[in-house]
Amino acid sequence: MAAPRPTAPLTGALDDPARARDLARMKRFATGLFLLAAAVFLGCVLLGEDAGAWVGYVRATAEASMVGALADWFAVTALFRHPLRLPIPHTAIIPRKKDQIGESLGAFVQENFLTRAVVEEKLGNIDVPGRLGAFLAAPGRAERLGGDAATVLSGLTDLLKDEDVQPAVAALVDRKLHETPAAPPLARVVELVVDGGRHQEVLSAALRLMARFLDENRLVFRAQLGDASPAWVPDWVDDRVFDRAFAGVQAFLEEVGADPRHELRRSYDARLQAYVHALRTDPDTAARVEEFKKELLEHPAVRTWSGSLWTTAKDGLLAAAADPDSPLRARVTALIRDGARLLQTDPAVRELVQRHSARAASYVVERFSGDLADLVSSTVARWDTDETSRRIELQVGRDLQWIRVNGTVVGGLAGLVIYTVAQLLG
Repeated sequence: MAAPRPTAPLTGALDDPARARDLARMKRFATGLFLLAAAVFLGCVLLGEDAGAWVGYVRATAEASMVGALADWFAVTALFRHPLRLPIPHTAIIPRKKDQIGESLGAFVQENFLTRAVVEEKLGNIDVPGRLGAFLAAPGRAERLGGDAATVLSGLTDLLKDEDVQPAVAALVDRKLHETPAAPPLARVVELVVDGGRHQEVLSAALRLMARFLDENRLVFRAQLGDASPAWVPDWVDDRVFDRAFAGVQAFLEEVGADPRHELRRSYDARLQAYVHALRTDPDTAARVEEFKKELLEHPAVRTWSGSLWTTAKDGLLAAAADPDSPLRARVTALIRDGARLLQTDPAVRELVQRHSARAASYVVERFSGDLADLVSSTVARWDTDETSRRIELQVGRDLQWIRVNGTVVGGLAGLVIYTVAQLLG
């Protein structure tokens, strides 16, 4: 039997005594309307039709009001609990669907708030460099930030003029990589991987991923088989063929993954060793590697990456900034002041910071939106069921009581109209 899931307390800010009083007042008001309709109905019954034709109209109105009031009372109550504590199906919806509500809420936040479009639109309306410049320019701010020079410098990459450093580093790295033959080091790397058995670990991981991929997309593959199968072939035949083929593939993947001496593993090992030998002895293989290396080095993304290697030199600068007696500490303080001025006045710097801030925020949102959605759903899942229902009712229950009021009034009007039409047609 699974252990009960621990519950998390809800914040007390939601437990507003004023809201509780308003909710109780609205409940009394809605219930009072129902009792008034019931009293009018009872009075009409006691008077009887001999008192006049008007009694029928009033009685029909009161009767319909009671029906409307009871129906809407049931509907509102069923959201939060079982009416009259009876386990009526499809009632106590919020307690019963709490976890699903949490998952839906997390998905709603992820899909409607934590998206690149929303973040970019929001940041487009915010003067990010202006606000950052004002923050840094506050009196005494630079001196306080200068006390943590390493953190400050790592956050001021743009002010260190990366655009000047990166091309020089990229040119140096590009020249060295073009001058160094790729086949010998690649052969050594593959050899070390093979000698350490890492290639088999990679194969095992790939087999597990493939098995999981197949299992998660089983319905998709079955649909593809159904589309490719002739129309005259019965579905049960397709099902049997697919099940056997699918089971065979999964069994094969499991067999290879579980057997360290499997023939496929030995073949894989032999091919890698043969490739290492070819890298060292076969000119054609080495030439193909060189060609691939050149194509890779010409790619813009690789050139950008090579330029980022300058951070090795920057680490030494950060180490110097961490020294409380370093003259660099004073320079860092001056840089912060200069940065504040540029962020507030220099158009190029402002545009750069604005663009990169939007890009960074978009990356964070795309990378962690799923985790934030999981945080919402898991937090709701840990809430106490009864307490959650009570808190939600406290927030929206007053407005929901108007449904009862409206049901009483609209029901009475509907009953009056129906009774009047019936009398006119009778």
